[in-house]
Amino acid sequence: MANMKIELPGLSLKNPVIPASGTFGYGEEFTRFFDLNVLGSISIKGTTLEKRYGNPLPRIAEGPAGLLNAIGLQNPGVHHVTGYELPRLAEIFNDKVIGNIGGHSFADYIETARILSQADNIGALELNISCPNVADGGMQFGTDPMTAAKLTSEVKKVSAKPVYVKLSPNVTDITEIACAVEKAGADGISMINTLVGMRFDIKTGKPIIANKTGGYSGPAILPIALRMVYQVSLAVSIPVIGMGGISSGKDAVEMMIAGASAVQIGCANLIDPYACPKIINEMNDILDRMHIKDVKDIIGLSHQY
Repeated sequence: MANMKIELPGLSLKNPVIPASGTFGYGEEFTRFFDLNVLGSISIKGTTLEKRYGNPLPRIAEGPAGLLNAIGLQNPGVHHVTGYELPRLAEIFNDKVIGNIGGHSFADYIETARILSQADNIGALELNISCPNVADGGMQFGTDPMTAAKLTSEVKKVSAKPVYVKLSPNVTDITEIACAVEKAGADGISMINTLVGMRFDIKTGKPIIANKTGGYSGPAILPIALRMVYQVSLAVSIPVIGMGGISSGKDAVEMMIAGASAVQIGCANLIDPYACPKIINEMNDILDRMHIKDVKDIIGLSHQY
């Protein structure tokens, strides 16, 4: 078997597979299916300073080879997460996890980052400046390079842990945003978040989702994610965690060949609770067939062409 270990700022991964924020909760629901300690890490549900109910219902609609969602960052708030959810997670998962952060304003992001980064089992923060499902905050911070850079810089000043920035695909040039946050001190990049989409009820003409628009994820967006990860990993020198449409070991290997140092699995967890361990096993089998001894050897393999 190939060596699957990956070292990232703040994270020592036994393998490069990480459940994506918002698709895995705080992990407890998945313990009935498998031992969470087979995972590289976990990106916990997006956390804001105050608790949020999220968007009105309905929030989800199916699409061709994917899922449209507008959850709206529903979460119990950072103090509940640090006081209750993270200690419970530490009892069932031995390694460091990634704390995903959202907010209404710079002040929200900064204070949430300060508090969350002090938790013992947080290895790194993931700054969500790319959520398309909230009326304020989220994606508005991730579509302008100067704003993204300023927020990254301010969060870095207060965070006790490395900071990754989660990028939106809903921009003209994603490499411009990536380079801006790298210059501002980001320790890594995670990408891509969901694409903005809609579905309609043909009987009424109304949008199916109450929020009207939502974030589209699932296998349909994999080629888009691969292209963007390839471009960004060539443009920056910090690690990239790739996500977007990964549902098999082959997809994960392809994402790493595009330039990702690790991968996050999102929508697939909602379809199959065993998705992550299956992907880990499939990656092992593929690397063996390729006669690859170390998974790091496939990172950015495409860059030579």
